[in-house]
Amino acid sequence: MSKVALFIKHKSLPGKRDQVRSVWERHMQPRIARNKAHEAYFYCYDDNDADSIWVYQQYSDRESSQAFLETPGYADYLKEVEPLLVGTPEIAAATPVWVKGA
Repeated sequence: MSKVALFIKHKSLPGKRDQVRSVWERHMQPRIARNKAHEAYFYCYDDNDADSIWVYQQYSDRESSQAFLETPGYADYLKEVEPLLVGTPEIAAATPVWVKGA
C-alpha cells in the first residue's frame, strides 16, 4: 500500500479563521491525534492571507484517508465548520516518494 499526502487550503469568511481553528481543535485534533493512520499532520495559518488555512496530512495508505472522511466525527466537524468557510476546500493528493524522518 502506498502512503498518501494531502495538501488542503481552507478559506474562511473574513475574520473567521480563528473560529474555524476552534471548531477544528474541538472536533478534529483529538481524533487525528488518536488516528495511527495519520502519520503527519500540519495545521498552518497562511502568512500572506489572514483568512486562509493550509493543512498537510500524510496517511499510511489511501484507504485510511478515505475511511477517515466517513467517520461520524468528521461529519460533525463539517456541519459546524462549513458555515464559516468560503466554498469548498482546495485539495491536492500526492504520493510521497521520500520523507525525512520516516
